[in-house]
Parts: sequence; C-alpha cells; structure tokens
Amino acid sequence: MKVTPKRWLPGTRATVIGIPYLWLLLFFAVPFVIILMISFAHTQVGSPPYTWLLQYVDGAFSLKLNLENYLQLGRDQQYLLAYLSSFKIAFISTALTLLVGYPMAYAIARMSPSARNVAMMLVVLPSWTSFLIRVYAWMGILDRNGLLDQLLMKIGVIDEPLRLLYTPTAAYIGIVYCYLPFMVLPLYANLIKHDHRLLEAAYDLGARPWQAFMRITLPLSRAGVIAGCMLVMIPAVGEFVIPEMLGGPDTLMIGRVLWGEFFNNRNWPVASAVAVVMLLLLMLPIVLFNRAQQRELEGRQA
Repeated sequence: MKVTPKRWLPGTRATVIGIPYLWLLLFFAVPFVIILMISFAHTQVGSPPYTWLLQYVDGAFSLKLNLENYLQLGRDQQYLLAYLSSFKIAFISTALTLLVGYPMAYAIARMSPSARNVAMMLVVLPSWTSFLIRVYAWMGILDRNGLLDQLLMKIGVIDEPLRLLYTPTAAYIGIVYCYLPFMVLPLYANLIKHDHRLLEAAYDLGARPWQAFMRITLPLSRAGVIAGCMLVMIPAVGEFVIPEMLGGPDTLMIGRVLWGEFFNNRNWPVASAVAVVMLLLLMLPIVLFNRAQQRELEGRQA
C-alpha cells in the first residue's frame, strides 16, 4: 500500500511562518520604533509631552533630531550609576538563582517520572498567582516582627528583629524567588536528556561523584545554564516592582529611573533614550549567546 505524503494547503506554510513574525512586528518592532522616535524628540509642555520629529514649517517638511537626550545620559552620573547598579544586582541575583536552581533541577531530573511531574508542578505553581501578590507576601515575611523575625526569635537565633525589608538583600530575595522557575525549567530540560551511562562509566573508572559531576554533568549542562541565566538576568536588569516594593530607596535600578522620568518628571524623550540604551546593552549578551550556540552547532556537524 502506497502512502502519499501530506501536502501543505496553498498559503498554509506562509500563514504558520507569518503569524510569529506578525506578532513580533506588532508587539516588539512597532513599540521599539515609537520609543526610538521619542528618544530623538524635544520635551514640551502639553500632550504628548514631546515634539514630533517630522514637522511642517513654511510649506516644507523638516526633520528635527535631538541628540541632547543621549548626551545627557553620559553627562549625568546618576544614569551611569543606575546602569551599573542594575547590572550588578541582576548579576548577583542570577548567580544566586543558579546556586538555588541547579540543585533543584538536578534532583528533579533524577526522580521517578511520577515524582518528577509533581515536583515540576510545585516549581511552576507559584507562577499561577499574581506577581504583585507574591511580592506583597514577601513584604509580610521580611518586615520587622514579620514571619521570618518571629520564627528566628522563637528558635533563639536572634534576640531582636532584623532590618531586612527595604534593603538590597530583600531585593535579592525577591528576584531569586520570582525568577527561580525561569532557571529551573531550562536546566531541567537539559539535565533530563543526559545519558546516565556516562556517569556509570566514570564510576567504574574510579571517579568520585563530585569528579563525575564536574567533568561530565556540568559541561553537558552548559547550554541549560546559559539559557537559564539569560532568562533570569535580562528581565532582572529592568525590574521595577521588586526593587520598588522590597528594595527601598537604597536599591537603585534603571527601572526605577525610567518610572521617575516617565511619570514624575514627564520627560519622555530622556526616558526613551534610557530605554533604548538599556535594550542595546541587553542585546549584546543575546548576540554573543547566539554566536556561541552557532559555533557549537557547527562544531558538532563537522
């Protein structure tokens, strides 16, 4: 019996490919172009609080670009400190998330299939609730005389309440908690594919468990580690809710600077310039990651 392969209906392939591109065009490219245009505009009192780039003056169209918005970012030290502080907090939070998430993903990958499904559901389950509600819950936990202080004082670890809320430490805790699933999921997807016979062979050759982990498991999970770190670090750089609600005034991040420029100062052109520079800085690790992945793929094919 001859089986004829299924053929695509006319236009079906173009539709399947075109829908994601249309989504990216509407919700990424168009907003980015608008922000980019505003970043070259002048500030004005009115609605909208910026001038149009293309203006009709004396019977002719003229394009007026304002580079002062970008020059101001280099002159004002506050923006540089905000960028550096954001990347520092995001880097430390990503490292802490990796330290917490890797053992969790490794343990889940070594479980039985039934227990594995339950464990993964428990990892994802907090994400089903509102992001804001979870941050509010940590405010009650970290507050003076909150649940954490009461527990530590009850078991005799501390004698007086700690000052955790509205500190950078609280911001780290909130980021690690909220972004932990983004680290565990790619690590789990990578670790579950490993061939356990490689570890058995290493044990037969006399390798200790930590040696087998460092020489086999960890190198093989490099792609999952990089993917998890990218998924955590990129959104953490522009985080606003967690440093605003948990970090307090000492936690300076670029997301809070953007909020202040947009809504307090109503300086949309400068705020747009800050957003464009932040996006360009975040695209650099993405490009490097894609090149590394492409080189690794070419090495395997060779």
